Amino acid sequence: MKTINDAHVARPGLAVVDIAAADDATAFTLQHLLAAHCAIALADRTTREPGEPGVRLRCYLDLHQQPDT
Repeated sequence: MKTINDAHVARPGLAVVDIAAADDATAFTLQHLLAAHCAIALADRTTREPGEPGVRLRCYLDLHQQPDT
C-alpha cells in the first residue's frame, strides 16, 4: 500500500483506515458500515499481497462531515 501522507491526517477528525479481510465482500461491507457514520472517500478495489492471505482496502474518513446519503 502507498504511504500515508501528512494531508490525510492534517487535523483532528481525519483518519486513514486500512482494512484487512478474508475476501472482497467482507472488506467492502466494513467500508459500507463506516460510510453510514461519517464522510468517507470510498475505495473501489481491494489489493492482494503475493503470498499473504486475504485482501486489503484503504479508505479515508472525515469524522466532522456527515455521510452522503
